[in-house]
Amino acid sequence: MSLPLSQIAADVCVAPQLTPEAMAEAAQAGFRSVVNNRPDFEHGPDQPTSAEIEAAARAAGLEYRHLPVAGGYQSPEEVAQCAQLLQELPRPLLMFCRSGARSTRLFMLAQQQA
Repeated sequence: MSLPLSQIAADVCVAPQLTPEAMAEAAQAGFRSVVNNRPDFEHGPDQPTSAEIEAAARAAGLEYRHLPVAGGYQSPEEVAQCAQLLQELPRPLLMFCRSGARSTRLFMLAQQQA
């Protein structure tokens, strides 16, 4: 499996839904942190949970944060939380959601706050 990445900044990429198995590949690709922007069970019971992905990320040596946000709207508080994560997490950073669009939008909004 090859990670379906889109680079949105020099040291930030986004991806659609990732699996626990993808965490080792992300670490091998040089990422140091992962942010999951997808709420658990948004697409039903087949979607891996944040806890499953976090366990795999930590086992691969990655920092992991879960900042679930809705697809259509990210609140000012969620944007501020994302801005804080962008400040504190080691990079390169990988963010993901269902398609990658929500993570991209959240990143861009957080950049405007910096």
